[in-house]
Parts: sequence; C-alpha cells; structure tokens
Amino acid sequence: MGKGYMGKVLIVDLGDKSVREEEIPDRVYRQYLSGMGLGAHMLYRHIPAGADPLGPDNMIGFVSGLLTGTGSLFTGRWTLVGKSPLTGAWGDANCGGTFSPAIKRCGYDGIFVRGISETPVTLYIDDHGAELRDASEVWGKDTVETETHFRQGRKGRKIGVACIGPAGESVSLISGVATDYGRMAARSGLGAVMGSKRLKAVVLAGNKRISPHNRKEMKRLSAICNKWVQFQPPFMSAPMMAGTGALMRLLPSVMAQDGILYKIMLKKWGTVAMNQMSVEMGDSPIKNWKGTSKDWGMFKSRSSSPSAFTRCEQVKYHCYSCPLGCGGICSTAGKYSETHKPEYETVLSLGGLLLNKDIDSIFYLNELLNRAGMDSISAGHAVAFAIECYEEGVFTKKDTDGLVLTWGNSEAIVALIEKMVAREGIGHILADGVKQAAHRIGKGSEAFAVHAGGQEPAMHDSRNDPGFALHYSVEPSPGKHTVGSGLYYEMFKLWQVVDDLPKVTPLYMKGSKYKADEEKAKIGAANSRFMNVVNGSGACLFGTFLGARRMRLFDWLNAATGWTLTPNEYMEVGANVQTLRQAFNVRHGIEPKDFKISERALGRPVQSKGANKGRSVAIEEMMRDYWTQFGWDPETGKPLDETIRELEAAL
Repeated sequence: MGKGYMGKVLIVDLGDKSVREEEIPDRVYRQYLSGMGLGAHMLYRHIPAGADPLGPDNMIGFVSGLLTGTGSLFTGRWTLVGKSPLTGAWGDANCGGTFSPAIKRCGYDGIFVRGISETPVTLYIDDHGAELRDASEVWGKDTVETETHFRQGRKGRKIGVACIGPAGESVSLISGVATDYGRMAARSGLGAVMGSKRLKAVVLAGNKRISPHNRKEMKRLSAICNKWVQFQPPFMSAPMMAGTGALMRLLPSVMAQDGILYKIMLKKWGTVAMNQMSVEMGDSPIKNWKGTSKDWGMFKSRSSSPSAFTRCEQVKYHCYSCPLGCGGICSTAGKYSETHKPEYETVLSLGGLLLNKDIDSIFYLNELLNRAGMDSISAGHAVAFAIECYEEGVFTKKDTDGLVLTWGNSEAIVALIEKMVAREGIGHILADGVKQAAHRIGKGSEAFAVHAGGQEPAMHDSRNDPGFALHYSVEPSPGKHTVGSGLYYEMFKLWQVVDDLPKVTPLYMKGSKYKADEEKAKIGAANSRFMNVVNGSGACLFGTFLGARRMRLFDWLNAATGWTLTPNEYMEVGANVQTLRQAFNVRHGIEPKDFKISERALGRPVQSKGANKGRSVAIEEMMRDYWTQFGWDPETGKPLDETIRELEAAL
C-alpha cells in the first residue's frame, strides 16, 4: 500500500560529478507535502546564506507533486525551484505537460542539482541510475531541437525532457526551462541558473510505479470532479467575452464569480478566452501600465479575440491527468509552421501592453520565445520599457540600433526581441529584465520599469483587483499572478470547507475591493496557504477554480497518503511552507518590504480615464495586515526569530 510520494530525492553535484540519494522522512511530507514545500525544505537546508544565484552554491530543483500519478485529476504539474538571479530571493516556476510524472517514475519526488560543470552536460536518469553525459552536441540548440534530439529513437517510451535554450545558455535573467516542445517554467529566471551550471537538460526515462494509499477512493473523488469538468453548455461566443467585459466595467457592483464559468471558457478556447474581456474590464494592463481600455478598445483588441487564435488550432492537448485540455497546437504561415497556442499572458504582454495588434507577430514571437527559453511576460515588459524610454528621449535611434521603437510597431517589436534572444546591441541590456535595464541606463528610466522586487508582474492589473497588488508585493517570489487575488478567492470557495474564513456575498460594490481591512488580510493569507498546498500536490490552478467541493484536493491528499488531516490542518501546512520560504529570503538578506510593486501599478498617480479611472491601492496597509495573519513582524514582513528557530529545529 503506497503513500503517494516516493520518499526520496536525488542530489547531483556538477562540480565533483557526484550523485547520491537522500531519504526524506515521512514527517517532512506531513509538514510541507512535496512539490513547492519539499523544494523549500531542501533549498533552506542546502543553500548557504548569501549564495550567488549564478554560483556553485545555488541549487536548482525539479520537484513533482504529492498527488501526481495517484489517479487524481488536474495533478500533473511540477515546480522548478532555486535562488532567483532575477530577484535575489526564493525563486519558483510552475509548469504542466508530462514532466511531473517522469520525475516520480525515476523513483524520486525531486531532483536537485548544485555546483558548476566545466563543460555542458545533460543529467540522464532511468531505472538503472543517474549519470552525467556530455551535452556539447546540443549546446547552442533551441529547446525544440534539444528535446527532439533526446527523443530520437525512443518512440513509445515515456520520457521527460526539461531543457534550456539560447536565453538560458547566455544567462539571461528572464530565461526559463522548457519541456514538451515549448511549455515553459518561465518565471524567476531559473533558466539562467541552469545556464550558469552548464546543465543543458534533464532527461528522465524511469518506469517506477506510483501508488496511492486508497486507489478506490481516489477514483471516486476523481469521478465527482470529472462530472463538473464535462458540463459544457454550447451558448458562448467570442464577441460575448468582449461585451461581458465592457458590461463589468460599466456596472457599479460586482457579481461574485463561480469558477464553473471560467472552466467553460477554458474548455472552449483555452486561456485566450479572457483576452478581450480582460481588456474591457480593466484587468489587462495597457501601454506599459500607463494606458487604459480607451487606448486598446474593442476595435483594436479584436485582433486578440479568442476566435483569432482557435481558428488555426489544429489539435487540442491535455496535460498529464487533466480532463479539461486547454492547450492547443496552432498552424501558422510564418517561419514556424506550428506553435503552441499562445497563452493569455503571452498575447497581452506582446499585444495590449505594447499596443501591438499584429497577430502574426504574436504567433511568431510566442514560438521564438519558447524555443529560446525566455519568459514572455518579462520580455513584453522589457519591450514596453524600451518603447517608453524611446518615447521620452532616454533612448535615441542610435541607442536602439536604428529601431524606431513606437507603440504598435510590430516590425520593431519583433526585431528587438530577436536582439534580446541573441543578446545583441540594445537586446543585451534588456535581456535581464526591466529592473536591471533601468539600473544600467539611469536617466530617470526607473519610472518606466514596472516590477515587484525585480520581477515583472503578469497581465492582471492590480488597480482592477487589489488582491493581485497584494500578492505581487508580499509573496516570497514576487510579481507572480498564480497565487491569489480577490477573484481567485471567489472561485476557490474555501469558506465552504475551511473554518473561520470570510464568505463572499453574491453581489458587492466595486469600491469595497479597495478597503484595506482584516477581512482582506484573511483572504490574502488564505490564498497563499492554499496555493502552497496546491503546489505541494502538483495540482493545477485552473482545476482549483472549480471550487473546493468540486475539486476535493484535501480529500485526495488523505486518500493518497492515508492521513486523516482536516482542511484546516492542510491550510496550516500551507502556512509552514510560506513561512519557510519567507525565512529563506530573510536569511539571504532580503527586505520583504522592498518587494512592493511599482507605484504606477498601484494607481499612483490615479488614471484619469478608462476602466480603472480614479483607483489606487492602499498597499502598505494591506501588506502589514497580511504579515500579521502569519504572525510575522507587521512592519518588516520578517518571521519572528522564535518562529524561524522552531522551523529549523524541525528540518
């Protein structure tokens, strides 16, 4: 009878080429789960204070979820962890596809790599063990070429490949790690960590069995979840999405959202379903966060209509254990004959953020960035920053290598991102993100660099949903949109299963979102705790939007492990993980208050038109209230010394 988890990790040192296994006690899984929590446990123990993120002491980890492979649904995601060279703090990136079960089929819950190799190497693992192999043949290849190389002659075999492209090899601080021919663990700049270690790829070809404690109960719970996934009314159309967003912008009140509606949209279009709707309602930042829905209204944004991306979709695909299937492969007429269907974040960061309505350029750049292994969110921000620098006279045509950087100039946008990938000319300056670029340039350009602690935020405007502002600013890995917001909390519906959480009323006034109070702090803390459980399980954010009674994550965990924990106890596990990650940052010299997102994204000054007209976020008060919920110092955001000592004693 299994427990869901494998009970051990692999540790590889590229410096002395050693490979060893480490047993993980049951109590560690009980305290932190697997995935993100196991990653925090390992990194806190193994990375010395002050370690250079690009040096030998940093450790990068590939961690599967506790529920991956147990028969649960929506639980095929893996987490990449390490000290971020982009922020200098805890770094993580989350990805779907098929790599998560490949980790556990090798007999491990996580694979951790430290040290620096003298030459490019690949880590290869199968049922016979792990070995380092020469990677000089694939060094310089893009991510698709690299994965194709490792899959040759392996038809029918279940293998996983995670690799870096040219961006990671050149140690771009906005580079990520790719798997499944272009799915990206993009955030935190962890591709640069692999590049600095000269680790080109991790190739997994194991066949170990993954066993839950109660397989029958796992199947029963999955059947309940799948019933809600398969419910799909036929009445929705792409124009309805834009109209719904406009209506939501105009109404003075907000109707609490049920995630079943978003599930219907995802199943039909994928994440691009939100493109125009988000623009109209003020959720998507426009023109480097200084523009509004007036600058990118329905006429201009129709180039990013959901149907514009699905009409060339050749086939839909599902991540491992996903019954929904929001991914797709599209056929294009450009340089690349096919590409992954661009995600919402990519479309808007290369579209509305730049006022770029050329859909062909977005398709091309999506594939270019996936192959290069570069984060599209950060890349879009870097271009927006450069355009504003050009507009304000900080850059001249000479500085931009002759490019005329104006809003919506798709040819210049494409050329600039190509330079970033190649680290040529001005592209070299921008390839490390907006904070580093502004630091190098000076001349007041800092005002145009929108980031939180060095990481560029996602395409969800914090002036529309202050919950995003809070999580951009307080998370140990800042600038991330996959943790929480007011909208997320509405869809999680945690109050249905967790005691003492605020219940959202079906209808409320928009103005109430901007009031900093204890209820907002409880909501923010609950989001963080819950998402640590989600990421420790290997679960998908989109699955959790079904609601806590439809996707029974806590019950799945008990059935997989044999535990009998309550939802409240699992939320305490999430709190443990959050505190350990924050303690990691403090140990490495991070001042949590410095992660506050840029003033422009907080509505300072307030906008005079558009969906977010007159709105600003009381972020300082919100941050203090949030830190209080965890028992941390409310002025500094640091866990108390006593709390850290208790955590360290349990490691």
